[in-house]
Parts: sequence; C-alpha cells; structure tokens
Amino acid sequence: MRIKLTLSYDGTAYCGWQVQPNGVSVQEVVEKAIEKATGERVRVTGSGRTDSGVHAEGQVAHFDTESSVPADKFYKAINVHLPADVKILKSEAVTDDFHACNKAKKKTYRYALYLSDVDLPLKDRYAVKIDKLPDLSLVQKVASTLEGEHDFKAFCASGSGAKTTVRTVYKIAIEQKQNDILFCVTGNGFLYNMVRIMVGTLLDVGYGKLTENDVKEMLNTGNRKKGGKTLPAKGLCLINVEY
Repeated sequence: MRIKLTLSYDGTAYCGWQVQPNGVSVQEVVEKAIEKATGERVRVTGSGRTDSGVHAEGQVAHFDTESSVPADKFYKAINVHLPADVKILKSEAVTDDFHACNKAKKKTYRYALYLSDVDLPLKDRYAVKIDKLPDLSLVQKVASTLEGEHDFKAFCASGSGAKTTVRTVYKIAIEQKQNDILFCVTGNGFLYNMVRIMVGTLLDVGYGKLTENDVKEMLNTGNRKKGGKTLPAKGLCLINVEY
C-alpha cells in the first residue's frame, strides 16, 4: 500500500528535508518515526528538497508499507514518535503510480518579511526583519517580468545539480498586512535558493538599487552577480504542493 503524507515542520533545527551526512534531516526523523510505528524500514520520498532552515506548512511525501494500520490513521501512529517541530497533518492511501516528486504540478512558497527597527522575538524565527518599506507597487510590477517560462540561471545558487535551469513561474503575489510583507511564489518547480534570490533581488528593486532592466538582463544573461543577495532561509516556507 502506498501512503501519501502531508507534513508541516519548523525547519530551524534541520539540515533540510533530504537525508544528509552533515546533520539531522526532516526525512530522517520521519523515516525513524515510521519504523517505530510499524517496525518497517521505509524510504520516504518528498515532493522536493527544502533547504536547511526552511519551513513547511504543506510538504507532501509518500512511502510504501505492508502495515495493517488504516491509511487515514497513519498520521496519528507516526506523530506519536515525531518531535514537536515535525508533524504529519494527513495520511491517505494512493495508487501505486502516485509519486510525491515526479507527479507534482505546482508548488507555492511564501517568503515572509517584517518591518521593524528591532528584532521581534515572536516573528523573527519565521520572517526576516527589514527596517525600511520598499516601493511595493514597483516591486509587484517588476515581479510580473519573472512570471512565465524563463531560464532562471541567474536566480540559482552555485552547487545546484539541476539538469536544466528553465522553470515556469505561474504567479508572484506580494501582500502587505500592517508591518508584514509576504511574497507568495507559485511555480512548476524551483532551483537551489531560487525564491530567496528572487525576493532579495525584488527588494533591491523596491529600494532603488536595481531597475526593471537589470532584472530583465539577469534573465537574458544568466548572470547571478547582477542580482540581489540570497535572503536567509528562515523566511521561506513551502505552503502547498498541487497534483
């Protein structure tokens, strides 16, 4: 039986989703929890990697099991063995051809900023402080140039193993709620640090450090050095995955 999981986690203490030799990953703790719940050693496949320190509200994963635990009760059995910062929200049976990564059609990430002249303890774990409000109308205008199918090589950090840097961004929505500024980016997939570089670049546009032509040049030339900095991981959260 193949089980689909929807997960939420605080990525602060983890080296990312995928098992790695240099730290504890979310995948690792989920696999260990399943082993404790069922006695089976399984491989859990996620919809994609989230990097070290990145959070998730709606990560999706799957695994195969011969356990007699009802599919819709699996999340309770697993959660007993998970730490407080990783939880399964839902479990369900799916067909054997379901694949959390290969079948994913759209993913939405949110990057959170907050406007303040001091670090705010109740925000700072999940958002990045800025001390000046950017021109959000200009930011939204320039963000629209990043929508569509493009070669996003200039928005990819070094070390990526991607076979191609072409991706489709369906929508970039920017919203201000009092002192919170949220960037929601939906695409068919994302490169290493892509959203964090996009938001860093768009912030520089909003501060007048970069222009719309600079962003277009990044797309045309693939020159990463033309863009803004890679923003910290803590502001990024995987919101949902669509199939």
